[in-house]
Amino acid sequence: MQALGYEWINHSIAPTQLSGHDFRVDIGAAANGCTQPYAASVFNISAMSFGALSAHAVLALNGGAKKGGFAHDTGEGSISAHHRVHGGDLIWEIGSGYFGCRDEEGRFSEERFIANATQAQVKMIELKLSQGAKPGHGGVLPGPKVSAEIAAARGVPEGVDCISPARHSAFETPVQMLEFIDRLRRLSGGKPTGFKLCIGHPWEWFAICKAMLQTGLLPDFIVVDGAEGGTGAAPLEFTDHVGAPLQEGLLLVRNTLVGLNLRPRIRIGAAGKVVGAFDIARLLALGADWCNAARGFMFALGCIQAQACHTGSCPTGITTQDPRRQQALVVDEKIERVWRFHRNTLHALQELVQAAGLQHPREITPAHIVRRVGDGDVRLLANRLPLLQPGELLAAIEGRGDWPHNVFRLYWPMASAQSFRPRGTAVSG
Repeated sequence: MQALGYEWINHSIAPTQLSGHDFRVDIGAAANGCTQPYAASVFNISAMSFGALSAHAVLALNGGAKKGGFAHDTGEGSISAHHRVHGGDLIWEIGSGYFGCRDEEGRFSEERFIANATQAQVKMIELKLSQGAKPGHGGVLPGPKVSAEIAAARGVPEGVDCISPARHSAFETPVQMLEFIDRLRRLSGGKPTGFKLCIGHPWEWFAICKAMLQTGLLPDFIVVDGAEGGTGAAPLEFTDHVGAPLQEGLLLVRNTLVGLNLRPRIRIGAAGKVVGAFDIARLLALGADWCNAARGFMFALGCIQAQACHTGSCPTGITTQDPRRQQALVVDEKIERVWRFHRNTLHALQELVQAAGLQHPREITPAHIVRRVGDGDVRLLANRLPLLQPGELLAAIEGRGDWPHNVFRLYWPMASAQSFRPRGTAVSG
């Protein structure tokens, strides 16, 4: 408790008593064009693909999600037959390979997208720009791991290396990206549609925001993935030294949307080493509406961090396509563990909310969280972190106020809605 950086949540003399822990957040605004909003749990399964995960792992995760009433992100490997067995709510993640919605050349296919996106089990559509574990890198599922089942789910040839490019081919500019998101929302029948990213160059994020202001096209949600996120397939240098940590990325996204008066129409998810109830409470205080987790659910499945994810020889049956090795993961048993991990985590969150004298986790603010910053010196996060007020950034842009922070003063003028490149470079929009 005396260590620098130690944090806690302040409690109330008059704690509340809540009837349950099924905390929900409504995602999808009619003003954005969403006609099928989704009431999501504040704690859901983060993106992990079939192919990276075994069939047994996918079955157990989705079965747990069904039993507990929370969402299961498919990862960019698309929707497999195993995702459909138990019928748990799905967030369909679409990456740069457009798996499950691609033509024979690897380009986006409207027809194949509609076939998956309009299924009742699919509740939200998430366009993946980058992931915290290896932002800007792309990926490869080696040919020997591309089984007939994986090939069918992804729409790729069996036994051939499955490539996820480092960038998208369906759009080239921020405006085109928002037009693509709006197109996905319409093709899905009006389901909440957004994107996931790990924050990198600030001007690229600001370019997306400028495109929102210019076009009026808004995503229903943004998932901020922190560099703390892990995968056994990430290069070590990317794991350790690429991408913004979750706190910094989340604060930038929260502050920008609040400062531009866009926050009421856009929900924010957060992912990156989220395991316990205090992690959720802290991230909600910093501006998230809900949290996604992979690590904790992997532990619920029995992960021992053998670091054999990419070898096909996972000893616990979680990340292997070997039918014999998958027998180590007993699906019915792990469904119970996944469900109980979610239930017990939210029960612990309920107790934190009650102790703070609140009614819902959304009421947790930076004024509730305290951090030790020095020997005998503690500060509220509200006094420690820069937090913009509604419209504050718009006022600076329009010359009615000062820039609220150097990151906006330096990088906002560099951003263009017509290009991800900074203004002033040789190839700028």
